Amino acid sequence: MSKLKDSPSRKDGIDEETEITLRIYGCDLIQESGILLKLPQAVMATGQFLSIDFTVRKSFGRFNVKRVAASCVWLASKLEESPRKLGKSLLFPSMNKYSELKMDLIRTERHLLKEMGFICHVEHPHKFISNYLATLETPVELRQDAWNLANDSLRTTLCVRFKSEVVACGVVYAAARRFGVPLPENPPWWMVFDADISSIEEVCRVLAHLYTRPKAKYIPVCKEEVSFTSSNKSWDTQTAAVSKEGSLNTPVASIDTSATKTVSDADSGGSKDTLVKQALDKMRESKRSDDESKDTTTDGEGREDSIVKSKLELRTETSRERSRDRDRERERDPERDRNREKDRDRERIRDREKQKSRERERERDSGRERERVDTDREFVKERSHRSRDKAKDSGGHSDKSRHHSSRDRERDHTYLAREKDRYRHHMKQ
Repeated sequence: MSKLKDSPSRKDGIDEETEITLRIYGCDLIQESGILLKLPQAVMATGQFLSIDFTVRKSFGRFNVKRVAASCVWLASKLEESPRKLGKSLLFPSMNKYSELKMDLIRTERHLLKEMGFICHVEHPHKFISNYLATLETPVELRQDAWNLANDSLRTTLCVRFKSEVVACGVVYAAARRFGVPLPENPPWWMVFDADISSIEEVCRVLAHLYTRPKAKYIPVCKEEVSFTSSNKSWDTQTAAVSKEGSLNTPVASIDTSATKTVSDADSGGSKDTLVKQALDKMRESKRSDDESKDTTTDGEGREDSIVKSKLELRTETSRERSRDRDRERERDPERDRNREKDRDRERIRDREKQKSRERERERDSGRERERVDTDREFVKERSHRSRDKAKDSGGHSDKSRHHSSRDRERDHTYLAREKDRYRHHMKQ
C-alpha cells in the first residue's frame, strides 16, 4: 500500500482518481483488443497483469497508457503462445505514423521486460477457483460468477497486492455471498487455503468499489503525447530539452519583465534611447536563441535522415557487390562446371557398375536357392519311396498272419466238434 500511495505517478503530480481511471482504461483497452484479435482469455489476463504491474512502477506522465496497453497485448500473446503480427497489435494506427507507432511499441516492450527483470511468469487466480469450489462442494452456478469476478479483479491492483490464492478466496467468498451459499466456518474454510479473513474482506471491498465506478475514459496526462520514446536519449535529457524549449518559447514574458525593469531604470534617470537599444538587443538575442534551437532540431533531423540514407546506400552497395561477386564466380565457373560434370559422369558409371554387381549377386543367390529347393524335393521324394516300400512289406506280413490265424481257428473248430461227438456217443451207451 505504501508503494501505491507513493507511486511515480503521484510524484509527477497525478492524483489518485486519475491514476486509477487510467489503469482501468488500459485494462479495458487490452480486453477489447483481445476480443478483436480473437485471443484467448489467458492472453488478455496476462496482458492486464503486466499493465497493472508496470503502471504501479512507472508514471503515466512518462508512458502513454495506450502504448503500454498495446505493448502488453503483444508481449502477452507471445508469452501465452498465441502470437499476433505487430500491425494487428497496434490500436487504431494511421498509415502516416505506422513506423513511429511500431518503434514505440517495440521500445515499450523493452521497457516492460527490463522493469520485470525478464521474469514474466504470471499466476492467475482462475486455476485455483475450480479446485476451491470443488473442495467446498458449492453449486455449479457459483462457478461462472466467481470466474467473472476473477476477470474483473485484473483491472484493479489486487494482482499486485495479494497472492493469487488470496484473490481466489476473495472471489469465492463474494460469489457465495451473492448467491447466499453458506461456507463452513468451524473450522474456517479460508485457513485451509492459506488465507486470512482480513485479506478476503479487502478483496471484496476493492471489487465492490470497482463496480460503483463509471466507465473509464482517457485522460491526457502524458508529457509527450506524440511519441514518448522517439529519441534514443534518456528521460532526463528529454525533460531538460522540454524545459529549455519552454523557456525559449516564452520570450514575450521575459521582454515584458525586462521592459518593466527598463522603465524603472528610466524613472531613475536613464535616457530613452539607451532603453530602446537594450530592448532591441534583448529581442535580437532571443531571436538568435530561437534560431539556434531550430537549427539544432533541423540538424538532428538532418542527421537522422543522413543516417537513414547512409544505411540505404550501404545496403545497395552491398547488394551490388554481391551481384558482382556472383558474376565473377559465374565467369570463373565454366571449367569448374566441366569438372563437376565429369565427376558426375564418373559417379554415374560407378553407380551403374555397383547396380550390375548387385544384380549378379542376386542372380547367384537365386540360383543357390533353386539348387537348395531341388535337393529338398529330391530328399522328400526318396523319403516317400522308402515309406511306400515299408508299407508294402508290412502289408505282406499281415496277410500271412491273417492266413495263419484262420487255419488255427479251423483246427480248433474241428477239435471241438470231435469232442462233442465223443461225449454224445458216451452218453448213449
